[in-house]
Amino acid sequence: MQVPTAPTPAPGPGFPKDSPRSSPGLFRKLLVNQSIRLQRRFTVAHPLCFDLENGLSCRRSALDPQSGPGLGRVVQAPAQYSQRRESFLYRSSNDYELSPKAMSRNSSVASDLHGEDMIVTPFAQVLASLRTVRSNVAMLAPLQGHRAPKQASNENPPSGSQPPPPTEDTGQKLALETLDELDWCLNQLETLQTRHSVGEMASNKFKRMLNRELTHLSETSRSGNQVSEYISQTFLDQQTEVELPRGTPTEPLRPMSQISSLRGLPHSASLSTTTVPRFGVQTDQEGKLAKELEDTNRWGLDVFKVAELSGNRPLTAIIFSIFQERDLLKTFQIPADTLVTYLLTLECHYHADVAYHNSLHAADVAQSTHVLLATPALEAVFTDLEVLAAIFASAIHDVDHPGVSNQFLINTNSELALMYNDASVLENHHLAVGFKLLQAENCDIFQNLSTKQRLSLRRMVIDMVLATDMSKHMNLLADLKTMVETKKVTSLGVLLLDNYSDRIQVLQNLVHCADLSNPTKPLPLYRQWTDRIMAEFFQQGDRERESGLDISPMCDKHTASVEKSQVGFIDYIAHPLWETWADLVHPDAQDLLDTLEDNREWYQSKISHSPVDSMGPEQGCPDRFQFELTLEEAEEEEEEEERMLAQKSPDTELLSPEAKPDPGDLHLDNQRTTGKPCVDQEGSVMAEPFGT
Repeated sequence: MQVPTAPTPAPGPGFPKDSPRSSPGLFRKLLVNQSIRLQRRFTVAHPLCFDLENGLSCRRSALDPQSGPGLGRVVQAPAQYSQRRESFLYRSSNDYELSPKAMSRNSSVASDLHGEDMIVTPFAQVLASLRTVRSNVAMLAPLQGHRAPKQASNENPPSGSQPPPPTEDTGQKLALETLDELDWCLNQLETLQTRHSVGEMASNKFKRMLNRELTHLSETSRSGNQVSEYISQTFLDQQTEVELPRGTPTEPLRPMSQISSLRGLPHSASLSTTTVPRFGVQTDQEGKLAKELEDTNRWGLDVFKVAELSGNRPLTAIIFSIFQERDLLKTFQIPADTLVTYLLTLECHYHADVAYHNSLHAADVAQSTHVLLATPALEAVFTDLEVLAAIFASAIHDVDHPGVSNQFLINTNSELALMYNDASVLENHHLAVGFKLLQAENCDIFQNLSTKQRLSLRRMVIDMVLATDMSKHMNLLADLKTMVETKKVTSLGVLLLDNYSDRIQVLQNLVHCADLSNPTKPLPLYRQWTDRIMAEFFQQGDRERESGLDISPMCDKHTASVEKSQVGFIDYIAHPLWETWADLVHPDAQDLLDTLEDNREWYQSKISHSPVDSMGPEQGCPDRFQFELTLEEAEEEEEEEERMLAQKSPDTELLSPEAKPDPGDLHLDNQRTTGKPCVDQEGSVMAEPFGT
């Protein structure tokens, strides 16, 4: 729908100083956003005949209303939601705003512009500015003797409704503004490097903004130091050079082409079609398990309960249920016994002694991916093969995880780091193990796929699992946000996923969101995941301390702040990501954003009860990057320090920095103390399966 625009009236005493009409730059934003205000949610058009290799194979355009129901539809303006806190991506700063006329979402014009209409990615800003140039030129045309196209008489509105012609002063102002806009656009286009994508422009901008936020945090508290450094090293792809101690133990030499940690098949994996259990696992609590799995589309499924009821095989039970619900066994002719055999084998290759990156986490991510794929905004968008690839990628995305970070493997000269040249070390290994297990006896679940389907699926799975490398987070976020905002400006609210690049980009972000979905789950589940990830961090820190290495950020059990780490993680990683995803599928993810905010507030409320930082520089507190929790929190910490001098704070419900048990003593539901281990065909004891 084309929105008519009126000439800009000359500023006068009737307009406040901060009014958009008193500032050409602000008014430009108002004009641009008028055309997209009603299209904040843009429909994801889904070509019914999409071909992975050749793109859209139907003759009709995806926007053709006869192509199918729902294709290219423009949804009505969504209902207004209560004011929600926005992420740091929308904060205004002259240092990071590429357009000199760009407007902050928090400015006085926020009441005139709906917050979600604001544009923050550079390329989308260029496009929006060029649209303003066109609008201004059209308004200036009558001054130059060029008349606008004349409409039919029956379409002309009454003369009284025609906007008054622009005055000479107004026209001069518009001409000057147009020149300014053109100068800015030309400057941006001239600085584009041909080898860099427009998404990289946004990524670099967001990284600068995040660095600024983290720098501010470093000035508020010592405990923020570890959190900020953790985020910087984990999510900004910043590797630190360390001096390795002498005598660092090395792993036994073996052929570099060998995929390590592969084990034989467990006896329990030898199944026939007639012996496949209802949920793929042998359990004497099948009725309770059926009740727990009756709605796998529920966000916040209790995978801990599923593990307890499935004999410590939550991944097998959940994936088998999802495949049945989506009818994937029939669609791709997957034998049920082959699927169960593969899933049991895969689950046995997750480590039971790893606190977080175990089969519980894999099951949670796979089930979250399943739910996100079923969101109404993405209904019928992806093909069955793409759905199969996404769920399979989620299932294998952390298989054989050793419980340490990529940087730890690089710093210790591990064989995996050498094999994969320090590039996404674990992610490459997860892929290698996941695909290698398909070659085991009765494990090839893709045996009936065509060659083209198999190659396409492998390509998609590789792209999705490699995108779970957290150092790629800012690039993924920037690419997704650029896609969202560019389509807003250019496509009238319709997102056409008619090529592999766009489709895999959405799938990569979908799996990445599922991988970072803990803060959007109900608080009791979120707290369990938090305890587990911190226990795993502390185990790595203990290994680093024993080896004489610098302890990684958030891995020192004596100084880490659990509560601040979660507030910071939500503020600078989870919130911007889920905010952007919610913009893509609006309004389907609004409840998740509300839960995310509630969980943040809960952890924020616990910060004041945490012991204050007592370590000084002489005790080994690194003087490096730090993390920001806002200046108000710094003042709260100072007040808390004064209160702590008068009395000691009560014990907290979570692990506190001064009273944390050794990670090895922390009881984890997935660590079994009794039960039968996995045994291979030759009778050798293998790693125990996971679960409660």
